[in-house]
Amino acid sequence: MLIAMATASNAAPKGFNYDEAKVPELDLPDPLKDITDAKSWPARRTEIFTMLEDQMFGKAPAFEKKKLRVTHQAADSPFLGGKAILSQPTLHVAGCKIHLMIVRPVAADDAVPAFIAYNFRGNHTVHPDPAIAITGGWVPKVKNNKASEAQRGQSEKRWDISAIIKNGYALVTAYCGDVDPDFHDNFKNGVHANYGKPTPGEWGTIAAWAWGLSRALDYLEGNPAIDATRVAVMGHSRLGKTSLWAGASDTRFALVISNNSGCGGAALSKRRFGETVQRINSSFPHWFCDNFKNYNNKEDKLPFDQHMLLALVAPRPLYVASAEGDRWADPRGEFLAAKGADPVYRLLGTAGLPTDKMPAVDTPVHGRIAYHIRSGGHDVTPYDWGQYLAFANKHLKAPGR
Repeated sequence: MLIAMATASNAAPKGFNYDEAKVPELDLPDPLKDITDAKSWPARRTEIFTMLEDQMFGKAPAFEKKKLRVTHQAADSPFLGGKAILSQPTLHVAGCKIHLMIVRPVAADDAVPAFIAYNFRGNHTVHPDPAIAITGGWVPKVKNNKASEAQRGQSEKRWDISAIIKNGYALVTAYCGDVDPDFHDNFKNGVHANYGKPTPGEWGTIAAWAWGLSRALDYLEGNPAIDATRVAVMGHSRLGKTSLWAGASDTRFALVISNNSGCGGAALSKRRFGETVQRINSSFPHWFCDNFKNYNNKEDKLPFDQHMLLALVAPRPLYVASAEGDRWADPRGEFLAAKGADPVYRLLGTAGLPTDKMPAVDTPVHGRIAYHIRSGGHDVTPYDWGQYLAFANKHLKAPGR
């Protein structure tokens, strides 16, 4: 049995389903509808992207790269006992200050590939090094929503920085709240404040976060220490939803990683397993555009599903990861979405996902699409990073990719 059945400690919340026997019969839209050859895919891709943009994530405003302004909080400093270098540039974008934390190998002779990923509560939570600036913005789940020394390094276990550096990559991270704080006040905060309240088809917070990742990539294209053609965008949970939309929206990201992204991310919505469209739109009404609320308790009416979001990454490498204990995020639905994107990858001449059956726990499968379900719960672990690094080593090592 690939996924343990619900127990008293892992039972579905009241009103939600963890029983595969109760999953409705699926009628998934075909991402290759009326498409028979690779040359026809770009038009179909545009059609799918526009549908997801209008009905789920919302349309983000255009941005002129020349308007990006950069300042530096401090001079570069040694990191990880001299094995790496810490840089902390600040991007001034549309009324926001995005504080980047960049850790790169000290021994690199050439520009290095990188992983870019948001953090949840400030760069200072990623590692306890006292040189990392403490965020000054609104932060969830701390006293007075104000960051302090008490949170320094509290999320360190989620960031295997030593392994990233050892493998020759840089890590680029920023606090997602620098772009848009993760609470709903009718879009009066963050980058939205510079553009006004969105209309029903305009960007929610996840699209704003994805937009911010693109602004960071704009900066990296001018940073001689980073090879911006070899940047993998990674995210966990709600930030995994963000990484997928960033990869779909901006094809400059060379590799895309979704870690436990669940509903609104990699998991198929039409399964109604674990978190549902109605629940996510009620609990987090700011994440998606208002049009997505039209599908509350009406997943069968969706003209798309998340396999089509994953297909937008093709033919670039894509990694979808689940956790056995994270049933709320529907691991099987995440696998089935990855499998649903496989025909697009095959049409475009890649290996796609090289399995028809969901793999056993802790038995990763790597093709051009990779998937694993690991033991444990909703988290990012060294095991996950080990798989992402192995996958990136295969697909991002050659310069110019």
